[in-house]
Amino acid sequence: MGDSDRKILVAGTGPAGLIAALALAHHGHAVTLVGPVPKGSDRRTVALMRPSLDIIEPLGFLEKLLPETAPLKAMRLVDATGRLVRSPTVTFHAGEIGEEYFGLNIPNARLTEELAKAAQASPLIDWHENLVTDWECAPDHVTATLDNGERVSAQLAVAADGRRSPAREAAGISAKTSPLPQAALVLNFSHTREHGFVSTEFHTQNGPCTQVPLPGMRSSLVWVQRPEDAERRHVLSDEDLSREVEEQLSSLVGGVTVEPGRQVYPLSTLMPSRFGQNRVALIGEAAHVFPPISAQGLNLGIRDVEDLVATADAFRDDPGAPAAMTRYDASRRPDVLARSNSVNLLNMSLLSGLLPAQIARSAGLSVISSIPPLRALFMREGMRPGSGFSALLPFGGKGPVRGKGLVREKDPAAEARS
Repeated sequence: MGDSDRKILVAGTGPAGLIAALALAHHGHAVTLVGPVPKGSDRRTVALMRPSLDIIEPLGFLEKLLPETAPLKAMRLVDATGRLVRSPTVTFHAGEIGEEYFGLNIPNARLTEELAKAAQASPLIDWHENLVTDWECAPDHVTATLDNGERVSAQLAVAADGRRSPAREAAGISAKTSPLPQAALVLNFSHTREHGFVSTEFHTQNGPCTQVPLPGMRSSLVWVQRPEDAERRHVLSDEDLSREVEEQLSSLVGGVTVEPGRQVYPLSTLMPSRFGQNRVALIGEAAHVFPPISAQGLNLGIRDVEDLVATADAFRDDPGAPAAMTRYDASRRPDVLARSNSVNLLNMSLLSGLLPAQIARSAGLSVISSIPPLRALFMREGMRPGSGFSALLPFGGKGPVRGKGLVREKDPAAEARS
């Protein structure tokens, strides 16, 4: 099958782009994938929630990753701002909504490695391992010029090419971006106390500091802080940084030993004016960027893919038609706006020293903590929009979100620890 027979071009070979190519191929769409093979140098991990796991499980690679993942059986929020009004500590247990765990924490490098292998093995994916140097959006097709001089065309271009997306710019889609006075220090570490498969998010005056379980006596850390603090800690000795991490985590998981490979990422926000236009559909960081709070980033990108595939299925003759782009934009807008606004609002409330913001955040968490039905709604909505409200309806609820083949053998010792 030549490029002329492929109606969809996916630009970008990060997790979102690879998942999009695989999901489209799984639904019978022939795909041209453009971008270099991932290098696997990303030390971050990603917490994928159960609905996201359900979406990617049929793609055939998830089973290989399970030994390297850790289930998230509980999520704890701790107010470590030290301000006058402090929120109560709140712990959400997956068992409260009939789940064994909320999701799995997966190493990014291994995730992209298995995604790349699956894409290379798919007969419906033609992978050009080149960068795009130029885009042309015509009324009936989109053409990408590659850095080797080759030109590939399709009826629909899927922009998974990052927050500075050249494909988004070529489609004439404007985006509002705002740098934040924050940076994320990312690392993995071992510890002397069991984590019990509990993820803890410490809310500090400079942003969240989140510990997420890994297999064994290890965890990953995303510590949002002032850029100057992140840079100072980035160059500390392992011993000094281990001591600061343990102090920030209040020795919750005992003694800490940081592992090699720490990274710093400046933070910003991004929101496009549209999510699809001129035969270009945005997914992943081309479509939304916000602070790393409550494990929303790639989970939102996977929901982009879910709606993209549904749109391509509905418009098989021409998946990039104006009506298809209108449908995709309408389907993504409520979810992306709701998630982005909620995360940005929480982040702003942490940075704000104003008493009303402190009171509002404390009151909100107090109410959620004390009312069981509201706790359940909050947990379900955190995993998938609409699932919390649908569960309240007598005949509309879908019940627990369960992954097929993902439930592990129960470990009595681990159950006792959690």
